[in-house]
This record gives sequence, structure tokens and C-alpha cells, in this order.
Amino acid sequence: MRSATAALTPAEIGAIARRIDRSVVLVGLMGVGKSTVGRKLAGLLHADFVDADEAIVDAAAMSIAEIFERFGEPYFRDGERRVIARLIEEHHGVIATGGGAFVNPQTRALILERAIAVWIDCDTATLVQRTGRRDDRPLLRNGDPAEILDRLRREREPFYAEAPIHVTSADGPQYDTALHILEAIDRWL
Repeated sequence: MRSATAALTPAEIGAIARRIDRSVVLVGLMGVGKSTVGRKLAGLLHADFVDADEAIVDAAAMSIAEIFERFGEPYFRDGERRVIARLIEEHHGVIATGGGAFVNPQTRALILERAIAVWIDCDTATLVQRTGRRDDRPLLRNGDPAEILDRLRREREPFYAEAPIHVTSADGPQYDTALHILEAIDRWL
């Protein structure tokens, strides 16, 4: 396999894309780059991209923070599972999920059975930097973000580890992470 800095050729990307027969679903903690990397990956594959959180907001006609506040996390997770199932059924090319989606046993089983699950991982310092750019993260509102993210990592890692593909996102171009995902999918297929 090529070095991390060598790019796949368009012909190699096309060959990988033709072998992908289902949605690629990106899982991992908030801030790992699922949405940004997902858009890059979808572009490389000439496929569409959808952010499950945005689809939830559209379906609920309220923000995720509002859903959490009004109805609680269990209600949100149930709706999240239904939206992800619909997105997979609609055969979207690349789907970015919320950080807690893959923790839900039903959602995780659905993704593992009907999609290609890719766990994007990242170090905590980078996560704190990335998540600090936005103020719409309900789970980070009550405490120190680094402590919360460390706790979430410990709690969620066993679930994320069930994804057959694991790629680390560095604090560099997200395009590189998208290429690493393609290489990992190619090896997995």
C-alpha cells in the first residue's frame, strides 16, 4: 500500500467506488470531522452526502438542543435511529451520524447490517479545539469539554470499535482522512 502522503488516482478511486454497494456511514465522537470528511468522501465517490443530524433537525423542525431539552436524550435517540434507517433505505452514498448514534444497540445493528460503518477517531485536544468552534453541542454545555470528551471516549469506544473500519483523523486536511477511508474500505472489501 502507498504512503499516507500519496494520493489515490482517479482510476483507483473509481474502482473502489464501483465496489461499494451500500451507504458508507461515518461514526465517532462529536468533532472528529464526520460531516467535513463525509462531504469530501462523497465528492471523491461522486455520491451524495447527508448529515443525519441535519436530517433530524429538518424532520423535527427544531434544533437538536431543543429536542434534548424538551423531550430528553432517549426520545432523540429513537428519532435518530428512525432517520438513519430511512437514509440508509434511500441509498445515500455517505451518511454522517451524530456522536451517540452508534452507541444505541438498534442503530448500531442497523448500520452494521446494512451499511459500511467507518469509525473516525481523533485525539481529545483536537476534539476540544474543533467542538469549541460551535455552541450547539448539548452534551458539552455543563462542564469542562475536555473532561466530558474523555469520558465520552471511554464510554463509547467499545461501541465504535465494532465498526469494521477505523481511521484516525489528524489535525490536517480532511481530504487526507477521506483518502485514508477509501484505502481502508478498499482493503475491507
